[in-house]
Amino acid sequence: MKSSVIIFPGSNCDRDMDVALKKHGYKNKMVWHDDIDLPKCDLVVLPGGFSYGDYLRCGSIAGKSKIIKSVIEFANSGGLVLGICNGFQILTETGLLPGVLQQNKYLNFICKNVHVKVNNKENSYFKNIKKEILELHIAHNEGNYFCTKDELEVIKNNNQIALTYCNTEGSDEEEFNPNGALNNIAGLFNKNKNVLGMMPHPERMIDKYLSGNDGSIFFENLIKNYI
Repeated sequence: MKSSVIIFPGSNCDRDMDVALKKHGYKNKMVWHDDIDLPKCDLVVLPGGFSYGDYLRCGSIAGKSKIIKSVIEFANSGGLVLGICNGFQILTETGLLPGVLQQNKYLNFICKNVHVKVNNKENSYFKNIKKEILELHIAHNEGNYFCTKDELEVIKNNNQIALTYCNTEGSDEEEFNPNGALNNIAGLFNKNKNVLGMMPHPERMIDKYLSGNDGSIFFENLIKNYI
């Protein structure tokens, strides 16, 4: 499976993503934001970080980068596009995903492990995944997902909620929501389920001795579904 990771000024998880993808068998290339065309690939990743220093709104400037036109065309043609943290924010800025990511409910930066529940397995990302509750890492100041009531109704009707914050047993009570996100949303699909935005970082959880390996489960599952 061939992948491309987009590098923006201010990205700080692009190299981590490159390591994670290559570790799990992806043939990855790094793509500079000022390029116009994407390499031939099966998966495009918008990594976490603070693109353009998070000036204006998070992801707003990155969403106007030259490469984004090709990313949008790739997504609209059915290609897999994965946005992690800041990448999720960029996906909402480009309109590839509905809603916005607001400042966290308690107005503080959050950096910790969380549990998330897989809500939809009818897609390339989570089909046949071994676990329904994953332990992943979050590190963000604007992860509070919000959309209008009408948008939320459409999202629910199309089964677009990919991941929700929960506890180890899968309970998604408000106390297990770290940032105030609407309906505990931690990850979201587009209508066709080929675009996925998620706040947790799977690339930070790929070594059971250092951090945990639930991120490995995610990457291994995705590539197996593609093959």
